This record gives sequence, C-alpha cells and structure tokens, in this order.
Amino acid sequence: MATPAFLNGFRLWPRTLGARLFLILLAGVAIAHTMSFTVLFYERYAAAKSVMFNTLENDVATSIAILDRLPASERADWLDRLERGSYSFVLGPGLPGNPALDARATEIASMVRAAIGAKYPIEVETVPGSTLRLQAHLTLSDGGPLTIDINPHGVMPLADWLPYVLAAQLALLVLCSWFAVRQAIRPLVNLAKAADTLDPNVKAPRLSETGPSEVAYAATAFNAMRERIAQYLEERVQILAAISHDLQTPITRMKLRAEMAEDFGDRDKLMQDLSEIERLIKEGVAYARSAHGNVEKASRIDLSSFIESLVYDYQDTGKAVTITQMSGGAIMTRPHALRRILTNLIDNALKFGGSAEIEVLRRADKDVVVRVLDRGPGIPDDQLEAVLKPFFRLEQSRNRDTGGTGLGLAIAAQLATAIGGSLTLRNRDGGGLVAEVAIG
Repeated sequence: MATPAFLNGFRLWPRTLGARLFLILLAGVAIAHTMSFTVLFYERYAAAKSVMFNTLENDVATSIAILDRLPASERADWLDRLERGSYSFVLGPGLPGNPALDARATEIASMVRAAIGAKYPIEVETVPGSTLRLQAHLTLSDGGPLTIDINPHGVMPLADWLPYVLAAQLALLVLCSWFAVRQAIRPLVNLAKAADTLDPNVKAPRLSETGPSEVAYAATAFNAMRERIAQYLEERVQILAAISHDLQTPITRMKLRAEMAEDFGDRDKLMQDLSEIERLIKEGVAYARSAHGNVEKASRIDLSSFIESLVYDYQDTGKAVTITQMSGGAIMTRPHALRRILTNLIDNALKFGGSAEIEVLRRADKDVVVRVLDRGPGIPDDQLEAVLKPFFRLEQSRNRDTGGTGLGLAIAAQLATAIGGSLTLRNRDGGGLVAEVAIG
C-alpha cells in the first residue's frame, strides 16, 4: 500500500497495512459521524430558530394587546400566563443594556418590531452576559413601561439518551471497521507466513484455498509454486546424480589406464587431478542432496552417546578431537544428517586449526547447542555469512589441502536447516572459530 507523500514524514503513521487501513476507515467513519451530528445540530438550531420566530411573530403582538387592555392592577397576574420559552414580560423599564446589536440580535429585533407594528415604538438593547439576551422596551397606552425579555435558545435541548446512542453507533462502526480490516488482512498474513517458512522439502499443509475468489486464487497460485519449486529441486538432484554416475565410469577408466601405463613424469599429477575431479563431483552431488535432508526419518537418539561415538572415531585415527563440555540427553533428529554436519565442521576445524573441541549444552528454551571450536586463523567478520554459501573459499588456491571445494560449510548449513536447526559462525576470543549448531 503506497504511502501518500504528505504522510512520509509523519512519525505517528503506522507501519503495518492493517493499522493503516483501520486508521483510514476509522477516520472516514469518524468524519462521517461528525458530519451527521453537525447536520443534526444545524437542523435542530434551524428548527429552534423557526419556532422562536413564529412564536414572536404570532404571540407577542397578542400578548401586548392583552396587557394594554387590562387594568394596571391586573397586569402582573397575567405575566406568567403570557410567558413563553424564549421570552417573558416585565412590568417596568427592565435592565440597562447596550443599543449596539450584532447580526443575530438585529434579526430578532426586526422580527419583534414587525410583530408589534408601529403602534408601540420599541427600543431593543442587548443585556451584558455570557449568552445572548435582549430586552425590548416600549410604553403602553396608559404610559406604563413594558419590557420584553428575550432569551433566544441556540438549539432545542437534546434528549438525555441521545449521546449514548451516538456513542454506541460510533463503537459499532469501530468494531465493524476492525472486523473488516481483520478479514481483509488475515489471508495476506497467512500468505506472508507461508512464504517466510517456505521449504519445498517439508511436507507442510497446503494453504487453504477457500474464501473470496482473489484470496483463493492467490492461495492456489502459492501452492502450485511450492510444488513446482519442490519438483525443480528434485530434478536438480536427479540430474546431478545422473551426471555423477555417467562421469564415474570414464574417470575410473582413466585412473586404471594411468595406473597400468608405464611410469612417466606427470603420472602422479594426473592421478591427483582425476581424484580431485571425482571428489568435486561427489561433493557437488552431496550438496544438492543436502537440500533433501528430509528423506531421512527423524528418530530419538542419546546425544551424549552420539557425540562420544563420533569423537572416538576421530581419536582412533589419531586426530586431536576432544569433548570439553557435555550436557546432552535424548533428542529427536535425523542422525545421519547430524553426523554429516558435525563431521564437516570437525574436518574444517582440523584442517585450519589442527584440533577441534566440542561443547554440548542446553539453553533455557530447551534447544540443544553443539559447538565445534578451533584455534585456527578464524574468518574475517564481514565474511562469516559468505563462507556458508556454496563454492565460496577464503583460500583462493585450488590446492585440495588448503582451498578445498568450498562446499563443506555450505552442506553443513543446508543440512542444519533441513533438520530444523541452524548453523552460525563467530570468531573465538583469543583466536580461532566457533561453529554453533542449534537444534530445536
């Protein structure tokens, strides 16, 4: 959803699509609600104004005529009878006021003059106060002063229940807006989660293809895309396996011919090249197959016994591999994949550090962490992630003892992901490298 230019610098503008849609809908609903209330308020004001003017026009002249014809001693008794909601009568000069009138006071004064007529000349003044109050002064036929005290109402009084109804309407509109946004955003959130956890090698449940046509179409397209990716990966492995199988035969023939041939100066170099080609092919196929680590079923193993067995195998061949910390226990994992991960990491430590130390511990979140440590040269911090990519080598030579194929760490990282874990590298204090495998 594109952000309007005028909102780019607005810090309170939310970042999530759901919050933005909700805010926009809520603002629109609130504005519409305010406009409705304003129209209602104006309509009531106009109605109150019309009622007041009609009352002044129809009743004031009659009331003055009655008071003028009554004896002076009886006029006071009629004041309450002639009083209306917006005006009343006072026998006397009234209160001192200001003859300067604003537009609304002038309109009311004109209405009073038109209602009374020319028989009773009047003077209209405003009485100081917080609200508009007018007094019209006139003299009756016998010379007695009479004051019309006018208190124009702005609007008709609101019913006590009306604010509660308006608040309930606003709450209902907010709830409906939130529900509409939630219904609109939920499929997008589900699609984002599915894309974030996309793994063609894991038999994850298909996205639901129900709902509105647009949502169902997007879910169907995503499911089809995941199936195509899984098929492409499977085809890649099959192609590499076929190439490896086809190349093994001529490579074997070439090695046999080189061994059976008479000694010549470059014979050993030729044998080394053929062995290097064979190893590259095997490593390439191993990396491709590592993406399909789910072909092995998970089983429960005792991690302590598993690590000790692996270490003893290295120690039997004279390799400097030791266990410095062990907090194992039973875990569910794919043992062959885990063995390949640790073997690659230990081989890497032995190649560059000459020895390997293994630590096994459990975190508070019950994850198991296996660390392989060495005292080698380490890896520059800006390349710790790059070395996990296939065919990336810090040693750019093609010597098999130093450069390698650049696939060992990549295979370990790929298999760690396949078994539901992760592989991270960091430089060790005092020199060396720490390869950490977290198993959930």
